[in-house]
Amino acid sequence: MIKSFKELTVLKEEVEKKKSQISKNTQIIVHEGTCGIASGAKEVLHTIKLEIERKKVIDVVILEHSCMGYCCFEPYITIIDKDGTNNMYGYLNKEKVKEIVERHIIRGEIVEDYIIDQNVPFFARQVKRVTALLGKIDPLKIEDYIFYDGYQALAKTLQMNRKEVIEEIKKFGLRERGGAGFPTGVKWNFAYNAKEDQKYVVCNADEGDPGAYMNRAELEGNPHAVLEGMAIAGYAIGADKGYIYVRAEYPLAVETLKVAITQAREYGFLDFP
Repeated sequence: MIKSFKELTVLKEEVEKKKSQISKNTQIIVHEGTCGIASGAKEVLHTIKLEIERKKVIDVVILEHSCMGYCCFEPYITIIDKDGTNNMYGYLNKEKVKEIVERHIIRGEIVEDYIIDQNVPFFARQVKRVTALLGKIDPLKIEDYIFYDGYQALAKTLQMNRKEVIEEIKKFGLRERGGAGFPTGVKWNFAYNAKEDQKYVVCNADEGDPGAYMNRAELEGNPHAVLEGMAIAGYAIGADKGYIYVRAEYPLAVETLKVAITQAREYGFLDFP
C-alpha cells in the first residue's frame, strides 16, 4: 500500500526498470477493445501465441492493450521492434497473422500489404488528451498507468488544502465535457460550499446519443484515469463516496473498471482522509 509521495516515486522507478527490460524485446501488442474483440482480436491473439511457440521465437513479448482509435482497421496489432520502430497491421485474420510472424518477426521485413498508415490526415492531425493513453497501456495492470505518471496528480493534490485544489482548477480553466462546457472549478466550489454531512462524486459514463463511445473507450482502455479524477474531485469537495454509472451494454468496460477499483484500493489510492 502506497502511503506517501516518496513511496509512489519509488514504485514508479521499479515499474520503469521492468518496462526497460521489456523494451529489449520485440513487442507484439494486440488491441482488444470491444470493437477489436467483436472483429476477431481474440483469435488473432491466440494465433500469435501459437505461431511464436511453434516457431520457437525468443525475445518476443506479447501484450494485450485496448483499442487506440483505429477501429476501422479491426482487428489490428502494433509491433514495436527492439530499435523502437513502430508498425501497425490491420484487417487481420489467422493467415495474415501467420505471414506477419514469419516475415516481420522472424525475417525482419515489413509486410506492406497489411500496414496501417498512421500519417493520413484523419489520424495524424488528431490531438489526444483524455484518450492519450488508450492502446498504450494494459488497462488491467495498474503498473502501466503508474509508468505514465498515474496517480501523481492525486499525490500532489493531497499536499494541498481543498480550497487550493479548487482554485487551481479554476485557474487552469477546465470545463465539463458536456455540451454546456460548464467551468469545473465553479461546480466544485458549489459542492465544496454545500453544508451536507455526506457528499458524493458521480461519474456519468452513459452515452445515450447514437454512435457515441468515448466513455466506453476510456473505461475499457484507461479506467485508472477515471478513478484518479474522481478521487481528486472527492478530496476537493469533501466527498468520501463515489458512484460510476455504466450501461449494461458495456460489459468489458464494467469488467475492466472492477479490476481497476480493486487494484486502486490495494495500493491505497482510494483511501485518504
